[in-house]
Amino acid sequence: MSQFHRQVDRLVALGYPEHLGLDAPALRAALEPLYDHAALASFSSAEASQGNVPFVLVINSPLAPVSVTLPLVERRGKSAIERLFPIEPEQFKPIPALQLPAGSAYLLLDIDRGAATRNVAPDAALQSINALGRSPLTIEEGIAILTHYPEFLQPNHCFSLLASRCGDKRVPALWLSEGRPKLGWCWEGNPHTWLGSASCGKRSGTVNLYPA
Repeated sequence: MSQFHRQVDRLVALGYPEHLGLDAPALRAALEPLYDHAALASFSSAEASQGNVPFVLVINSPLAPVSVTLPLVERRGKSAIERLFPIEPEQFKPIPALQLPAGSAYLLLDIDRGAATRNVAPDAALQSINALGRSPLTIEEGIAILTHYPEFLQPNHCFSLLASRCGDKRVPALWLSEGRPKLGWCWEGNPHTWLGSASCGKRSGTVNLYPA
């Protein structure tokens, strides 16, 4: 079975069809056109711990908000938690420079956890990512990565999500807290030795889960 179809199976097993108001066959059929955009090179899920993944299937729908999708992330028997207080997850929006695919599902390609930006302040890391022609990630994209590859998150190898901002100096990030994935935030000017900034090579393909 391809990694793409394993990811689709994962979404079905986690109950995404119910949250999206679809049955499992309808979700599978809607997502199938994205298969042609997926990297077909051999890849083992175990390799994700090294911080690079060829592609991830992202669901981008108001019917699957952070409050629903984050608790579905599980790493070594521990489900993810959200600690963005005093900011609510929905207050974080994509930065103006980001152009997300128009549909409700797409692929994130050539994903890097950000080893080169560890101990680099997020605002400086964003400049480095942009200079390389890469793109920072949103909260939803970070959750999508951990949904399929929870070992992408490692002790002392955690990552900021520079493409989601709430209008101040807070930058959301995913890290481990007592082995549990945690969505929190750090200040844009503060570097951390255990925290890099994740990026992707590009976003590809888009499908509408609710065609007219």
